[in-house]
Amino acid sequence: MKYMLLMQFNERSNLPPLTTWPPEDVTAHIAFMQETNAKLVAAGEFVEAQGLAMPDQARIVRAGDGGTPVVTDGPFPETKEFLVGYWIVDCESQERAIELAASFSAAPGPGGRPLNMPIEVRQVMSAPAEEL
Repeated sequence: MKYMLLMQFNERSNLPPLTTWPPEDVTAHIAFMQETNAKLVAAGEFVEAQGLAMPDQARIVRAGDGGTPVVTDGPFPETKEFLVGYWIVDCESQERAIELAASFSAAPGPGGRPLNMPIEVRQVMSAPAEEL
């Protein structure tokens, strides 16, 4: 089964933005992510992982008249949480996906302390049964 594991940041975590961390802490965080991905590859569970740009670079797109894109810029001050990255894993059970999410949550932050960021676990749905 495939699961999407969504790494979120929220203002209540009181973490300084990554751009303000000491360089050695940024290096340790990135190394953790690379090692995590390498372990997933070795276990045959890795499908994809990506970090995302900050919300101020996000764009909301809706179809306007005749399908013309209507684009709204960010940032969105009312947003309390935002997505900073994700993994798609292919593992045997939801329990395994939760286990992986807990390990991702412990990525090192400033001073090497675990971030304990929330990781949302959602199963990637497959196509509907052919009889539908």
